[in-house]
Amino acid sequence: MKMRTRPEGFLDGQLLIAMPSMADKRFARSVVYVCAHSGDGAMGIVINKLASEVTFRDLLVQLDIVQPGNEPDLPGGVDNVRVHRGGPVETGRGFVLHSSDFFIENATLPIADGVCLTATLEILRAISEGRGPDRALLALGYAGWRPGQLEFEIQSNGWLHSQADCGILFDDDIDAKYDRALAKIGIEPAMLSIEAGHA
Repeated sequence: MKMRTRPEGFLDGQLLIAMPSMADKRFARSVVYVCAHSGDGAMGIVINKLASEVTFRDLLVQLDIVQPGNEPDLPGGVDNVRVHRGGPVETGRGFVLHSSDFFIENATLPIADGVCLTATLEILRAISEGRGPDRALLALGYAGWRPGQLEFEIQSNGWLHSQADCGILFDDDIDAKYDRALAKIGIEPAMLSIEAGHA
């Protein structure tokens, strides 16, 4: 499996960090991992918002991967998989960001730095059977941008961006991800202004 080379000027494999001035409340204090970015638009997964109303076990039953009542037989690691709100687009569809030790031919998208994206039932089945990737983040839905929209939002002081970090990406401390992502680029949250053009 070969990781894609990031085209110059595109943000595949990087983190977007919402500015305090973010107008769209759905993305307030969000950290987004950019899975794809090109002249055709962008797609990413919010990595610091949990879908608290559903568990991974619930999803496995809803998708008929396991039968109701058989959930106690699942491997212990299943309980470590938390369901995230990946964004407002296709919220009924699951996306798994994961380490590159797991790969499904014609289904897994290598992104960057050992991180891949798979959106099939097969990866959920593999996780439920204890043969999935070493590290995984399951999200319902994704964030999407039309051509030029993300660039416009960045220029309008909506987002900062930085190199991704697997520690931030897969860490269980959801609440700390926003501040850690800012710290990665040397910014204290208190330093940020909510006015466009100031930081």
